[in-house]
Amino acid sequence: MQPSPPIPYSADLETLDANEQAAIDDITESMLYIIGKTHEDLGHAQRSVHAKSHALLEATVTVNDALTPELRQGIFAEPGRTYPAIIRISTIPGDPLRDSVSLPRGLALKLFGVDGARLPESLEDNTQDFLFASAPAFAAPDAAGFAKNLKLISRTTDRIEWAKSALSWILRPIVNGLEAMGADAGALKAMGGYPETHPLGERYFTQVPSRFGDYVAKLDIVPRSESFRALTDLRLDLSEGPDVLREAVANVLSAQGGEWTLRAQLCRNLETQPIEDASVVWPEEDSPYLDIAIIRVAPQTSWSEGRSRAVDDGLTFRPWRGVEAHRPLGSVMRARRHVYPIAAGRRAELTGCPMHEPRSRPNLP
Repeated sequence: MQPSPPIPYSADLETLDANEQAAIDDITESMLYIIGKTHEDLGHAQRSVHAKSHALLEATVTVNDALTPELRQGIFAEPGRTYPAIIRISTIPGDPLRDSVSLPRGLALKLFGVDGARLPESLEDNTQDFLFASAPAFAAPDAAGFAKNLKLISRTTDRIEWAKSALSWILRPIVNGLEAMGADAGALKAMGGYPETHPLGERYFTQVPSRFGDYVAKLDIVPRSESFRALTDLRLDLSEGPDVLREAVANVLSAQGGEWTLRAQLCRNLETQPIEDASVVWPEEDSPYLDIAIIRVAPQTSWSEGRSRAVDDGLTFRPWRGVEAHRPLGSVMRARRHVYPIAAGRRAELTGCPMHEPRSRPNLP
């Protein structure tokens, strides 16, 4: 059966909550607390979320040649167009924990040389940022839920690391058992029960919708090359050291490159694919993810202190840095619009180095 036609984008797809600003203020408070606490402990201003990076990569993103009209949208409108890009793979917490504390991962993608009418927050830029995570939907439905979750994370920042590691060791087999029975184990994964998977074999999701030219979509990234697909079912021994994930990525990318497929899931039914509830997984049987581009990574040094200074300390990734054709949508994205620049500004104050968005992809050390 053919899927329904995609829903046309219009501004009235969003519904603002009267209490949203209070939630945004709470998120801001928690993020600033995490940044301040980790700076106090480590002498270095970390991100309030996704502090620990596992890979910092130079990449290219090439738009597929044969896209249907409904997929030839926004920055994907020109067949064969290639964008230089930077990729940052990370783990969610705001403190850089040992990898034995097994938590969900994230992938941030920054494209350079992007044309089109800009969002107000990035009028002088020519980049497009997309943020992905290793779960199909966000952990909270809206900004208020986001605020509650982040407050809990802030309270556990800087708490005893060995206890977090022990809890993670206990939770992982429970998560495996629940998922084998088809149960949702998302909450336990977020507490430290995330499977010991290889970051290059993961599937990553934007989780929340954005405008997709004339339509609305969520995006995902899946392994394409055999070098990455072979890692999908691989389990790592996270007890082997503090940076097992970083080393596992380095072992692959120092010798060979790889490819991911970037895909779009168009919104075709607002009842099953809501805009404002970010916790809902959009059903793929009604609207499958469709290929739109190939992300290529050549063999390279995947992480170094120099790369960390250039990307972890020198770049920011924000969903509101981009073009109007990919405007973020929904309560969670509206919260990010206000909060992320404040958090980045605080980090810049603590490091004494203001952040400037580059016009072209930097050559990473």
